[in-house]
Amino acid sequence: MKSFILASIALSQLAAAAPQAIQYVTVTATASAAAATGYQWNQGVRTDFPIHSSCNATERALLTKGLNDARAMAQQAKDHILLRGKDDAHYQKYFGNASTAEAVGWYDRIINADKTPNWFRCDDPDDKCEQSGWGGYYRGANATEETNICPLSFIARMPLEGMCGYGYDVANGELNVYWASDLIHRMLHLPNIAEGLVDHYADGYQNVTELAQLRPNETTRNSETIQMFALDVYGFDISYPGEGCAGVLRSTSSSSAAASTTSSTATATASGTCHTHSDGYVHC
Repeated sequence: MKSFILASIALSQLAAAAPQAIQYVTVTATASAAAATGYQWNQGVRTDFPIHSSCNATERALLTKGLNDARAMAQQAKDHILLRGKDDAHYQKYFGNASTAEAVGWYDRIINADKTPNWFRCDDPDDKCEQSGWGGYYRGANATEETNICPLSFIARMPLEGMCGYGYDVANGELNVYWASDLIHRMLHLPNIAEGLVDHYADGYQNVTELAQLRPNETTRNSETIQMFALDVYGFDISYPGEGCAGVLRSTSSSSAAASTTSSTATATASGTCHTHSDGYVHC
């Protein structure tokens, strides 16, 4: 009996000395002081472009698709640069040895910048759509953050799904064939997006690619460079993977005279919100 009692005491002492089991406690955190103020750093921000009530249901649907196409093309251009870097053949072709940071920045502003001040509208408030060949115009001093899209655009622009279709190639095709590239150009006129820094240092495929070799520091602020790179890499990465539709520049001597004549006529009626490119194309 005595030995049993001693054994029981020994076991109880061992149990007391044994490690205790870990206990987990759930703690509910209270709201921080910052959250309690109701402050939201991105409150009121919108990253999609507002469409004005002057656009009817059909125009709104087509314009929404076009704006989404532009953002998709800009996203691919941005991703291509981030993943491939400045040694990429496409990047070298259009931007030379310029830093990738600014090029990435413009595409990112098209995608993610706050578009609250902007309007895309369809009511031709400045009475310019009746002029021949006008697909739209930046309103300039009349409304610095507004763009009007004319009826011509709704029948002439192609969707991004058709990139590399219709016999199109980047070297010889117009930059306004597709909604995506046309609207990227229009976005780059908006101070809210381009901050007044993007301009026309070189226009046309030959001049754009030469700019990359001669003055690469200007390429990241050249409107057509930003457009052409986006078109080229979207074709190469997405539309026709590994092949694309860059094309080879054909002789432009025969078309230069015609372009010059067209330019003179168009410029005579164009306001300050339009500009004539070096290849004779007037963009509004």
